[in-house]
Amino acid sequence: MNIEELRDYCLAKPATSEGMPFDDEVLVFKVAGKMFALVNINKFESINLKCDPDEALELRAQYPEVKPGYHMSKKHWNTVEFGGNITKTSQKMD
Repeated sequence: MNIEELRDYCLAKPATSEGMPFDDEVLVFKVAGKMFALVNINKFESINLKCDPDEALELRAQYPEVKPGYHMSKKHWNTVEFGGNITKTSQKMD
């Protein structure tokens, strides 16, 4: 997946908007004004995703590429590193 594919996927979700409220590197996706994903568009090495706290722990235990959210609440956010073994079919996508 590249940044354009990620952007298209996120913006296809109902009521989604995008912006760069922090700086000119971090693209933020929101649903109804609440953040659900953050990605550095220059490095594009990982993404921060908001997650149910129990599911966040399960995903971290199951996949080495999923870590507690970098610079985010560790309870509600995971950082997913790109380039690992996680595939579209191994995740709930909707």
